[in-house]
Amino acid sequence: MPEKDILLRERDDYGVLRLTMNDAGRRNALSEAMLAGLSAAFADAGADPAVRVIVLAAIGPAFCAGHDLKEMTAGRSDPDRGRAYFTKIMSMCSGLMQAIVNCPKPVIAEVTGVATAAGCQLVASCDLAVAADTARFSTPGVHIGLFCSTPMVALSRNVGNKHAMEMLLTGDMTSADRAAEIGLVNRVVPAAALQETTGALARKIASKSSMTLAIGKQAFYAQREMPLADAYAYASEVMVENMLALDAEEGIGAFIEKRSPQWQDR
Repeated sequence: MPEKDILLRERDDYGVLRLTMNDAGRRNALSEAMLAGLSAAFADAGADPAVRVIVLAAIGPAFCAGHDLKEMTAGRSDPDRGRAYFTKIMSMCSGLMQAIVNCPKPVIAEVTGVATAAGCQLVASCDLAVAADTARFSTPGVHIGLFCSTPMVALSRNVGNKHAMEMLLTGDMTSADRAAEIGLVNRVVPAAALQETTGALARKIASKSSMTLAIGKQAFYAQREMPLADAYAYASEVMVENMLALDAEEGIGAFIEKRSPQWQDR
């Protein structure tokens, strides 16, 4: 399937860009083509002022089944038994996950079906996640002798250590409700209401100042890696710069004057 067909793009009038993985035959696996397509899409969206929020969705019974193991296994025929190819794929995948985190636009995963291994990593890497009540999640590498080490990075930064370790050590499926309990997803809704619920959330966020959202997203991920005192010092500097922005002046003025703000996104 051509790369242009495995990832669909659609932007609405609210500035919500819907990226839909469209490779149901391979369970929307993170093939080399899918990794390249998603990375390019997030780079384009991050630089496009018309895009305010990104929704990552999928067509088919699986949100994403992780890496394309057939594609990766083919690399074993190389003289180095696949080392260079495996390194390339892991680098592409890690780059995609970081691109999602570093993208200045909020990213919402809309999860139907199963999200396994690097597919679960993909959900955990998004800023928010809304799941259908039929969705399931797992990091099943231990079943095939391959610990989900890279999915572990995103998973361990979104759920508690013991919950993450249970998923990683057992490889068991986790229900949507349980995923919400441990913080892997924000909310669970009936499958029939999934797209409507995600769309409403995306439009609510899109109505905010995109400059403010970009500042906040970057600061959130930066401060959580810092010691407490350093985090407060950094966040205070961010707050001062934010206060000096035109949208903060407009937003505070609108609040005081009891009117709707007119964002300039700067």
